[in-house]
Amino acid sequence: MIRKLLFIIILMSSTISFAGDCGDINNDSVIDHIDIVYLINYIYRSGFDPLCSPVIICADVDFDGIVNILDIVYLLDYKYKDGPSPICGSTADINGNVYRTVRIGNQVWMAENLKVTHYRNGDRIPMVADSTAWELLNTGAYCNFNNDINNVSIYGRLYNWYAADDSRGIAPAGWHVPTDEEWKQLEIYLGMNQTQADGLFWRGAGVGSKMKVVGTTYWGIKNLDANNESRFSALPGGYRYAWGRFNSIGIYAVFWSTTERHSSSAWYRHLHHYSSGVYRHDILKQAGFSIRCVKD
Repeated sequence: MIRKLLFIIILMSSTISFAGDCGDINNDSVIDHIDIVYLINYIYRSGFDPLCSPVIICADVDFDGIVNILDIVYLLDYKYKDGPSPICGSTADINGNVYRTVRIGNQVWMAENLKVTHYRNGDRIPMVADSTAWELLNTGAYCNFNNDINNVSIYGRLYNWYAADDSRGIAPAGWHVPTDEEWKQLEIYLGMNQTQADGLFWRGAGVGSKMKVVGTTYWGIKNLDANNESRFSALPGGYRYAWGRFNSIGIYAVFWSTTERHSSSAWYRHLHHYSSGVYRHDILKQAGFSIRCVKD
């Protein structure tokens, strides 16, 4: 069966141009029959590793966390049956951290929380552990939840707004921290209307569910109706109050926008395990939140 499939694929030799490495298994800048053959050999015939990197990102074209026959089927559907485009992708920050990315509507978002410790020009972002020092900041800084480095690999780091908005750029090249309007664009694509998106507090029942990782491995026991339909893959990294105390890892996912509401506050979003909606409000710029970046 595998040999027959290989033969059929080789006969179908047209190519599809594709920018980026998602699905381009042999790293030749196109997605074609060769990528499908390469992937089959890799999975079933102990063939060479995909030439794109990292494999779990560029070959996981259906974005389910594993490279298997479903990715082969996904590429076949995309290439020959007008199926959906590969939804995996990646970008890397100045420190070399690699992030999965996902297209949602006309936007491309990071599907992981930022971990970077330097601005894009190479300047170091100060790490501030002390609560009193954190509260007094009016320049960029980051911390690890509970000052515990072990939280970073899963949940990323927490940043104050000054770091998120710093002109030196906290996002990878070609990316930026979203504005309030860009958050609204995402929310509207996922099901809110404009009035809901412009509103305050909890809005858009069901929209938050489309953004949260499924299950209770990371989220609290309720994780109401989470289905991660968007593949945004929100994780509850908690937050740091403006006065320095940490709170709610496993319960809240809280994200900055770069848009100010007042001179002392900026808009943010949060998701909660008991809610299927998305919360919008402003908060003091000294607060410490996760950051998701969106492509320029």
